[in-house]
Amino acid sequence: MALIGIDASRAAKANRTGTETYSLELIKQFARLASPTTRLRLYTPHPPQHADWPDSPHVETRVIPWPRLWTHLRLAAELHQHPPDLLFVPAHVLPLSCPVPSVVTVHDLGYHFYPTAHRAFSRWYLDWTTRRHSRVATHIIADSEATKSDLVQIYQADSSQITVAHLGRDETLTRIDHQPQLEAVKRRYKINDDYLLCIGTLQPRKNLLRLLEAFSMVSRALENRQIKLVLAGGHGWLHDEIFARTEQLGLTEQVIFPGYIAEVDKAALLSGALAYLFPSLYEGFGLPVLEAMSCGTPVLTSRTSSLPEVAGDAALLVDPHDTQAIAIDLIALLTNPMLRERLIERGYQQIQNFSWSTTAEQIWQVLMTILA
Repeated sequence: MALIGIDASRAAKANRTGTETYSLELIKQFARLASPTTRLRLYTPHPPQHADWPDSPHVETRVIPWPRLWTHLRLAAELHQHPPDLLFVPAHVLPLSCPVPSVVTVHDLGYHFYPTAHRAFSRWYLDWTTRRHSRVATHIIADSEATKSDLVQIYQADSSQITVAHLGRDETLTRIDHQPQLEAVKRRYKINDDYLLCIGTLQPRKNLLRLLEAFSMVSRALENRQIKLVLAGGHGWLHDEIFARTEQLGLTEQVIFPGYIAEVDKAALLSGALAYLFPSLYEGFGLPVLEAMSCGTPVLTSRTSSLPEVAGDAALLVDPHDTQAIAIDLIALLTNPMLRERLIERGYQQIQNFSWSTTAEQIWQVLMTILA
């Protein structure tokens, strides 16, 4: 019988961003693949806060509280005291001391390409941990070919020890056309007009300053249309710059900051948007692109890092450093119905290439190979 340990600390959190979603979805799929001969042990510092947490005789959840440095101190101690046969870490950081074979997912190397978009300590820590993983992990999972290439070029990682497993999508997330529901969600987030949407932590890497400048150009060019820009998400590092730039551009009445969006509202908010805007400077994958396409919303995103892998030919791809190009393509999205319909149709086709079951099965095969 084989026992696979999984760092479930991110998956157990109530509010989820990309990494938390990745961790939870893989754990749910792994629970389906587990059996009497291959069991899972989920490690977390606090009780899981999800109704759909796996409930299976082949899965145990081990809650091991610890106030600080949980991964390097408490999880490491647990691995030494009660070692599994293999450890899978879906959220980037291996314990300093790991006595068993390990598989770790590296989501992106954005800190290397855009160092000013990260705090100094975070940048150092991410660089140190990723460099270490490239040397000591038994195997690495990369979200995209772009991330795999970055690992090989920057850290001289062995490409044969890296498996690319594209992320899946939430297949329950679909378009909502029920007008009363759409209007109710708009009222909840104080959106009174047609709107463009971007969801993500308010931080420099999301390129929101240039997006604001592009939106300002679009507002002047289409002054006869009342359109809001909704920048939804929690406050990240340097978010004050985003609020300050909004004021400088005279956009305080046109830009809405609703904060974190509840999962139950996401489909309606995406479905009601004129377009989804994701001109991020760097992404290891870019789940929001698939989420918008799933809801029949045309997408504008960057032609950098992994985003062309995710979007294919189903989005407008722009140079995220070119504010004018972002504005021009945004105007096209708002004024060309045929372009919108073409992108929506291609989006529905593109999302068929991504599923969490496929992602999990690819990674599961890696785990089984190592166990063998």
